[in-house]
Amino acid sequence: MTAIAVPVSSPISASEFNLPSLGDTSSSVMSREQEYQLGRAWLSMLRGSVRTLEDPLLKDYIEGHVFGLAETSQLDDRRLTFVAIDSPQLNAFAAPGGIIGVNGGLFLHAHTEAEFASVMAHELAHLSQRHFARGLQHQQQNRIPLMTAMLASIILAASGGGDAGFAALASTQAAAIQEQRRFSRQNEQEADRIGLLNLQQAGFDPNAMPEMFERLAKLSRFSRTPPEFLLTHPVSQSRIADSRNRASQLDNDGRQDSLYYQMMRARVQLFYEESPGLAARRFRALLEEHQGEHAAARYGLALALIRSGQAAEAAQELEPLLVEHPDNIAVQLAKVELDSSQGHQNEALARLDNLLKTRPDSYPLLNAKADILLRQRDYTGAERVTDRLARLRPEDPDVWYLVSEIRGLAKNILGVHQARAEYFMLAGDLDQADEQLEQALKRADNFVESSRINARKEEVARRREIIKGF
Repeated sequence: MTAIAVPVSSPISASEFNLPSLGDTSSSVMSREQEYQLGRAWLSMLRGSVRTLEDPLLKDYIEGHVFGLAETSQLDDRRLTFVAIDSPQLNAFAAPGGIIGVNGGLFLHAHTEAEFASVMAHELAHLSQRHFARGLQHQQQNRIPLMTAMLASIILAASGGGDAGFAALASTQAAAIQEQRRFSRQNEQEADRIGLLNLQQAGFDPNAMPEMFERLAKLSRFSRTPPEFLLTHPVSQSRIADSRNRASQLDNDGRQDSLYYQMMRARVQLFYEESPGLAARRFRALLEEHQGEHAAARYGLALALIRSGQAAEAAQELEPLLVEHPDNIAVQLAKVELDSSQGHQNEALARLDNLLKTRPDSYPLLNAKADILLRQRDYTGAERVTDRLARLRPEDPDVWYLVSEIRGLAKNILGVHQARAEYFMLAGDLDQADEQLEQALKRADNFVESSRINARKEEVARRREIIKGF
């Protein structure tokens, strides 16, 4: 996984930036644990209503990147959970209880890793300052139902479908999280200032934040529909100037970009292109523009060629990347994908096993190994791998969906019902989760298994009560 640089010292302290002291007043309205539980319940409903990105490499990058930023942030409770939303629109959000949401479109619009980090640092600042609980404190007298607007937006997106439904979700759920909490300019300014310090302390160039703001402002000027991010994070000239001024007072020798980030961008660009053939032409043109010296474009081209069935050309493009970047997991997995597409499953599996020797808990590698074993119809072996993934990522619905499919092929019917229950819990369908646990209970043949299933049924009931409280 791409490492985050160690913190660098800052010539300006947090106190000199007049950062707020939150204190404990917000806890009188909602405790940290209440925020955490509320956020997890809300996330399950969101997952059940929008399309998400299932790319293990992309998810792994987002998680590793944000956890790295969190290490140098003011966030005390670092129980973070992530959701990657399948939308090319520019958006990101933070919800109570450590929920971080990222649209695929953020990769399209954040041209460098530092710009991407600036948005993530801003969202972490909203969490560290507990703007949700503080917003509740301000609106206590109005008695506004906490989740009404958010639930309405989810229902709209689920029933309407399409980009219009998702856009409505993005704007209204963000309004529920932020505008309903009466996020003021001061809240956004706090998040900017704290995020800037976090950005610099994590080893990035803080100038990336005003640069990202300026790009957002241009997008807003030249488009009838502003980016979703601007609906809840309006960018004014004074905000750009303030961030530019404060960034200039910090060390600016941090990094701007990384090859790995650009490879993740290439994956997203390929995903949202109309066809692999069109993507290949675009990546080839970019490579020619840089006279062959653009590793991310070569990587994107290789992937596009693999997915358009041009294996020989893909191998030719991959070869220099494998030589120059042998430890790059994205490049190695591209080779695995190429071998697998040609029916060379044993070679792909051998490569994965070798990589797993030094990265035994790698989500992308384990997921790829399960896929290869599935192609080889080694369902028992695939089940062992996905069971390990489920232990490592118990809050990932994509993992539980894969687990349930493989357990079914392995004839583990009890395990299928248990995995489906976990999936439905995370996807917000508690009725289906309860039904799957009932089916599992009928098949349980010992006290230990029955007790484990009953404990999960109690968890379903608890989550149902939390949702009723909305």
